[in-house]
Amino acid sequence: MTELQDHQKLCREFAALFSYPDASVRERAASCAAHLQQISAEATASLESFIRFLEANGSSGVEQAFTGTFDLQALCHPYVGYQLCGESQQRTMFLIKLRELYRQYNFTSEGELPDHLSEVLRFLGSIAEQACRQEIIEDGLLPALAKMTQGIEADQHPYVDLIRALQSFLSVTAATESELLVADQ
Repeated sequence: MTELQDHQKLCREFAALFSYPDASVRERAASCAAHLQQISAEATASLESFIRFLEANGSSGVEQAFTGTFDLQALCHPYVGYQLCGESQQRTMFLIKLRELYRQYNFTSEGELPDHLSEVLRFLGSIAEQACRQEIIEDGLLPALAKMTQGIEADQHPYVDLIRALQSFLSVTAATESELLVADQ
């Protein structure tokens, strides 16, 4: 697998982890951690902490933590546009631009709004264009994840470890993408 393919696969695996948890969440988290080991020790450590939470809790406990973290706390809604713009006209424009971008790359959403974290990650997992990936990561995902982390950090929700793992992975990805863009010029 190429480096890009590894990054795309990890984006898709993280997308699944930021979707409502099902019976395969533990298996997906373990697979993600295994792939992540070669890319970022920091991200792997955070993800392993999240895996310990998954192993210590039954399905209902994991579902309750997910709902409490992402659905009931306004600061942690898993919508990139919401985190960046709030409920405003700017978010509406952001959603329109994402839909246009998805259409341009023949990407189909899976029932969530286009700015849902899992949809944006799935999109990154499906495209190869470095400039587009770089812009989404640096201007969208990393700032949104920083706000999400601030929103739940004080309460120490177990999902903060998953968010931190994604932040670490995307930071490494952004640096790699940046180096590749410079090398191409």
